[in-house]
Amino acid sequence: MSEQKCGKDHAGHLCVLASNKEFERIKTLAGTPKFICFNCGRVADSKRNLCNPMPLQKAESNG
Repeated sequence: MSEQKCGKDHAGHLCVLASNKEFERIKTLAGTPKFICFNCGRVADSKRNLCNPMPLQKAESNG
């Protein structure tokens, strides 16, 4: 299985912010997550902050 690479400008992606220990900024970008990164599993409010984003879908309850 090959590793997924980011083909976009990496600046502002949560993986870069985590590497730079910018955790306060990450908290503001991931407060109400709507997307998950298929590469690393991080979540963010906007897909522009992830390398390989896909929509985060909430599980339906069977109540």
